[in-house]
Amino acid sequence: MSQDFWLSDAQWERLAPLLPNKPRGVPRVDDRRVISGIVVALQSGGRWIDLPAEYGPRKTLYNRFVRWSAQGVRQTVFETLAAAGGPPATVLLHEEFGRCYGHRRRVGQRSSMKHSGQSER
Repeated sequence: MSQDFWLSDAQWERLAPLLPNKPRGVPRVDDRRVISGIVVALQSGGRWIDLPAEYGPRKTLYNRFVRWSAQGVRQTVFETLAAAGGPPATVLLHEEFGRCYGHRRRVGQRSSMKHSGQSER
C-alpha cells in the first residue's frame, strides 16, 4: 500500500473533542492512530486486510469504525476532518465504504465455494 495518512496536530485538535469518551474497562488504543488507519482503509476501497501494521490491529480499526458508524460519530468526525484539510468527504463518507460491502462479498464467495464442493485453489 503506497498511501500513508497521519493526522496532523491541527486536524487532531479539531477531532479529539468529537470522539466518545466512555471508558469501556480496557484502556483505549490511540484514537489518532485509529482514525489515520481508518482513513487509509477507506482510501483503499475499504480493504481492512491491506492496512499496514503501523496503524494497529485491523480488527480494532474495523470494530471502532463500525461502533462509531452506529453511534453517528463517524459522519461528524469525517466531515470535520474533510473541513480541516484532510481527504475529501466524498472519500470518507461514501455509503458503500461505510457498509464495507467488499469484505462481505469476498467472505461470501469463499464460503459458498466450500459448500458447493468446489476446490478453493
